Amino acid sequence: MFYRRGAVLMTAVAIVLAACSSGGGTSPAASAEASAAPTEAAASEAAPTTAAACKVGMSWNNYQEERWAKWDEPAVKAAIEAGGGEYFANDAKSSAEAQATNVETLISQGANVVIILAEDDVAIKPSVASAISNGIPVISYDRLIEDPGVLYITFDNIEVGRMMAREIFGLVPKGVYAIIKGNEADANARFLADGFMEIIGDAVTAGDIIIGGETFTDGWKPDNAQTNMEQILTANDNKIDAVLSENDGMAGGVVAALAAQGLAGKIPVSGQDGDLAALNRVALGTQTLSVWKDARELGKAAGEAAIALCANNDVAAVAGTAPFTTPGGNTVASILLAPLPVLKANLNAVLDAGWIDSATLCKDVTPGSVPACP
Repeated sequence: MFYRRGAVLMTAVAIVLAACSSGGGTSPAASAEASAAPTEAAASEAAPTTAAACKVGMSWNNYQEERWAKWDEPAVKAAIEAGGGEYFANDAKSSAEAQATNVETLISQGANVVIILAEDDVAIKPSVASAISNGIPVISYDRLIEDPGVLYITFDNIEVGRMMAREIFGLVPKGVYAIIKGNEADANARFLADGFMEIIGDAVTAGDIIIGGETFTDGWKPDNAQTNMEQILTANDNKIDAVLSENDGMAGGVVAALAAQGLAGKIPVSGQDGDLAALNRVALGTQTLSVWKDARELGKAAGEAAIALCANNDVAAVAGTAPFTTPGGNTVASILLAPLPVLKANLNAVLDAGWIDSATLCKDVTPGSVPACP
């Protein structure tokens, strides 16, 4: 059911009376109650506005994950404020139900544009439709939402999957693989897996690669990934030759499971995001690579797009967009950024970019064992 703006405003008033708190202009880090804290009624119509009057609301699925607070949000906020707009946000804390309410709250607070990092790309669709039907553009941030009206801004996640698989396959062209996928409700988990199979699929068909275990991981959580990896090791009597893990957080869980069996550093493991702990694992040799997606560039692109959408709510008119065909057969306007695989040999790339400092990168690393840690 699509909600009209009047209904949204009535909901917002009820929430204000119940909560008696404010959250406009905040980030999730600044206010834990931002998801239930509307401060200003929305305008009766969501017509394009000037940058000076541009209010951008952002719904985070789980602000506690390292990269969102450290890299993405500061870049989003800086780009919006540089364009003369106002940024405010709330946090769903990994709840699809809470995120649906949070998006309506952002609308009631007067958001001219809404940016959504989706917890569940299906469950959020009614909220997206509600915003779009009220003339409020929606940016699908990092994770795809299957709605032809959104602007999808992310890194090329299929290519991220290819990059991880190329490196691992180059090291292990034959053997038993474990595949640790992300949250099943997240389209990115499927895109990354598609990228994997583009590289290793023929070898799987030929029997050179055997999939010893393949599982989705609830919430992309490291402890769940560790449990999944432990179960795969048990089922295969520890005879696993390579692990394709879809992100760095889960790779940490995988490495913990391997370490418990004395296998850390002996089995290639992939990851992506450029998490600081993961880059240290790359330097140590317990993780083979992390595909670095400079979240500062992603956040900047989203913030600049939001300012553009305040002036013209046609998502296809935003500079740099191109059509993207989704798995559901929709065509959405998209901005796809290029990632970089980081291995021992090119760890200086993240050092030079100021993404990580030498002390963090080289913690417990034998000096001279990798070029970045002399």
